[in-house]
Amino acid sequence: MRRLPAALPALLLVLVTLLMYGGAPAAHAADNGEWSVEPAASGLGKRPYFYLTAEPGATVTDTVTVSNKTSGPLNFLLYAADAYNTERDGGFAVRTRKEPQRGVGAWAKPERERVTVPAHGSVAVPYTLTIPENAEPGDHPGALVALDERITRGAGGSVDLGIQRAVGARIYLRVNGPTMPALTVEDVTYEPDRPLVPGTGESSALISYTLHNRGNVTLNPKVALRAEGLFGRALLARDLTKIPSELLPRQRIRLTERWSGAPQLDWGEIELTATARDVRESASVSFLALPWLVAGVLTAAGAGAVVWLRVRRVRRRRMAPGT
Repeated sequence: MRRLPAALPALLLVLVTLLMYGGAPAAHAADNGEWSVEPAASGLGKRPYFYLTAEPGATVTDTVTVSNKTSGPLNFLLYAADAYNTERDGGFAVRTRKEPQRGVGAWAKPERERVTVPAHGSVAVPYTLTIPENAEPGDHPGALVALDERITRGAGGSVDLGIQRAVGARIYLRVNGPTMPALTVEDVTYEPDRPLVPGTGESSALISYTLHNRGNVTLNPKVALRAEGLFGRALLARDLTKIPSELLPRQRIRLTERWSGAPQLDWGEIELTATARDVRESASVSFLALPWLVAGVLTAAGAGAVVWLRVRRVRRRRMAPGT
């Protein structure tokens, strides 16, 4: 039997993890239908995820519960991992076990690294989170992950593709100290998709921008888009919906917005305004909308003018006295 490429399972694990953690936090246990991972019930009942607050240098203990929903025992590798926002849609994802861990992934240690969960049973595993004395104040998101170490074949039963699956319970850790919310909108671009002949067919444009959380706390951003044409005419005003529910500290994500019915002939400015707790930042880009035919005519006219000026200059030199 052919061996699986060593790096492939890790790559596919990342893809699976992104799917599990994309979107807004769920108000229930992380669950893939076969097993689930969640905080152990406390005196206040069930918890959907871990919310922890501590001082630098403190040690926090808690317990995670792994439940098996299948008819046979399952073996898991338990580990902690740092969280980040995906480039694809800004969803909540976690690092793989082999990636460098700098926060929760480095500080949290389960009491047992491997655990066997019986059929239709659950196992509670304590863990310890030791926060360094020099830990940066603010939010440090992560997760406790239960990885099924079995490698299953990929699509079509190919032995060249292997998939490992994992489920994790989110950890929202706040290290006490000064908090500094900071958000910027960066690198706004405008890419028109216009018809060849003015007035034939609908035009559109793709607006791209980067949201950057420059602070040390998680933000719940909102973004408003406004476009003005020549003489300040209002062309577009909308609140954008394809925004991640959580933008984690020091994360930067690239987002796009399609503008259907964008002007075919206009000159103006697009402004994006991002707001979150205690922050409001804007960025803009100017645009010149010209149909391809008009742009081609203007380009040709410009090139002709350059040639005419050069010919005229050469003639003047030839006609000048002493040449």
